[in-house]
Amino acid sequence: MSYQVDDKGYYGRFGGAFVPEMLHPNVEELKANYLKIMESPEFRKEFDQLLKDYVGRPTPLYKAERLSEKYGAKIYLKREDLCHTGAHKVNNTIGQILVAKALGKKKIIAETGAGQHGVATATVCALMGMPCIVYMGEIDMARQKPNVERMRILGAEVRPATSGSKTLKDATNEALRHWIQDPDGTHYIIGSVVGPHPYPDMVAKFQSVISEEIKKQLLEKEGTENPDYVIACVGGGSNAAGAFYHYLDEKDVQLVAVEAAGHGVDSGETAATTALGSFGVLHGNRTLVMQTEDGQVVEPYSISAGLDYPGIGPMHAHLFESGRGVFLNATDTEAMEAGVQLSKMEGIIPAVESSHALAALDKMDLKPSDVVVINLSGRGDKDLETYIKWGKY
Repeated sequence: MSYQVDDKGYYGRFGGAFVPEMLHPNVEELKANYLKIMESPEFRKEFDQLLKDYVGRPTPLYKAERLSEKYGAKIYLKREDLCHTGAHKVNNTIGQILVAKALGKKKIIAETGAGQHGVATATVCALMGMPCIVYMGEIDMARQKPNVERMRILGAEVRPATSGSKTLKDATNEALRHWIQDPDGTHYIIGSVVGPHPYPDMVAKFQSVISEEIKKQLLEKEGTENPDYVIACVGGGSNAAGAFYHYLDEKDVQLVAVEAAGHGVDSGETAATTALGSFGVLHGNRTLVMQTEDGQVVEPYSISAGLDYPGIGPMHAHLFESGRGVFLNATDTEAMEAGVQLSKMEGIIPAVESSHALAALDKMDLKPSDVVVINLSGRGDKDLETYIKWGKY
């Protein structure tokens, strides 16, 4: 079984491109050109140079000695929190803005939940001198205010999404509406492995630099490219897609995805898609969706703005359904406790999204010989208000 996308844009039965007729030419243009652009020597040279000199790659693979001692295994953190802008998101935005330039696009739109993708988009638009509009849920704007101001300082216009739950789902809806109204000359930089094909594949390929580096770094540190476990949090799932990418066909590597359980899977306030979701269409692709019997999307909830999404990327839906990936979930409390634990034991304050991945350690039966890589997708600066409100440290 292949875990990569097929030539029709599907991972198993998940994926595809379900878009309004107005957007069909844009999606088709991207589908026809993205691989040619990404594989061209000019693109590779500029992309690799920017990742090195602007983003600060490769990011370190750090052995967390005190955490390793506590859990009785060799635990490594892939330090995406040290990327320029504070998260893995910039790997993708640099790639996509170079694709947009190659296609002759003049304007950029984006959606954001935690604000990190918005900041990363605003950053590359400033770098390339392109106008930028970022849609963000009104609730997320309040709980991620520092990132809103960062986007504005970088020159982006931040537009609130005021419908529905006023979070990531609704910001995505507003961005898609904008794209429909202004398709010519505009490129939509989607921040996760969601949306119509080719976005899930394109974003995964840009984020695959994470697992590419892990393999080289682990060979140097442990004498093997393959860990026993790779753990990452999943909302839409871009950081997990990047961390898993070069291990998809390595069956001896267990892929562990951690979703946001919110107040509990059965609480009615959760974002644990694989536990509750069913087959449906969301934001242009067939995937697993939290929805009612008649197909209405159920409002998700998580303390983490970046995981507050009622679906999951089609790659991850396929990994779940095929059994290739193990999908766990962590409640708000479990994630916050894991984040504070890392802060106190290793001197690293993680993003609340990444804290969900760390919470998996308490749910696993690890052996001393096990090599575990956790993708630390972002840093906690943006979440200080959330930590302060939670207050149990």
